[in-house]
Amino acid sequence: MPQIPKETIQKTCIYLKKIKVFTIDQLASSLNCSIPSARLKLKQWNSYTSYNRNGRFYTLPSIPSFDEHGLWQCHGSYFSRHGNLKKTIIRVVHDSSSGLTGKELGVLLDLSPQSFLHHFRTVPGMYREKHGGVYIYFSDNAATYQKQMQHRLNGEGAAEPPLCDADVVIILATLLKHPSLSLEEITVLPELQAYRFSAGVIREWLNRHDLLKKTQITPC
Repeated sequence: MPQIPKETIQKTCIYLKKIKVFTIDQLASSLNCSIPSARLKLKQWNSYTSYNRNGRFYTLPSIPSFDEHGLWQCHGSYFSRHGNLKKTIIRVVHDSSSGLTGKELGVLLDLSPQSFLHHFRTVPGMYREKHGGVYIYFSDNAATYQKQMQHRLNGEGAAEPPLCDADVVIILATLLKHPSLSLEEITVLPELQAYRFSAGVIREWLNRHDLLKKTQITPC
């Protein structure tokens, strides 16, 4: 396998950091090498593979700003600090305080539950159990399961509803109107009080869509 010139690799890294997300064809073209050589570089760099779009997109390990769940999205491609979709679901279920429903998983991963949950009915690492007619995904670790179940039985597992398109329009308009305010201050403004949006759900949506820094929100 021919060696790629160091200067070509350096220029490629600059280019990849600029576009953030790329395909194997873009990498091979930039390195002027074969697809197998490009895949070898991805492995050497410990690059991340998207957990959506059939794993066709990649990013360098220095690029993502992962959220508290270890997730990051850019240009419609979603990445996880934990690896592929299977590993990611197992990890976020394990880390949840009270297990997660399919809907909650869909909101968290920004994917339609119908597009992936049928693959995870019986997966080592998590356990599915029906409560009130709804399947809940728990960790299969006995101690973690007991804690998650206790939280859910105590009513601590209720998740905030996801933002709909109309909610997003209202929130973004308010953020643009008051760029110097913190999220806590924005949520108590008269134009948002009626909707009872929490700072947490707003921050999570902004972070997921790589907008937190661009909107220059003061940390709460």
